[in-house]
Amino acid sequence: MTDWIDIAALDDVPARGARMVKTALGCVAVFRTADDQVFALDNACPHKAGPLAEGIVHGTSVTCPLHNWVISLETGEAQGADEGRVATYPARVDGGRILLDRTFLQARPTSGAAA
Repeated sequence: MTDWIDIAALDDVPARGARMVKTALGCVAVFRTADDQVFALDNACPHKAGPLAEGIVHGTSVTCPLHNWVISLETGEAQGADEGRVATYPARVDGGRILLDRTFLQARPTSGAAA
């Protein structure tokens, strides 16, 4: 059974943008694509923990603002020649609200949770 947390209105996150969301269960980067898909990832790039919520969203990827690593919003995998992965979490839009899956947030590792 899925237990969803309402974190924000879709309009609170700009198209092709992101926000870092602090929940009681930790911090998560929430991304919105140009076509209003939403994705949730840990907010730390696998390279040197760059703040992904401050990166550039393009298609279903985000480019880390520190060293230009491209991370898939769908899988959390680094793209191209780079190697590494960040955790992803189920996210969805319902009635214009962004929801995150509480079960997956509770299961996340505690190290690096606060970005």
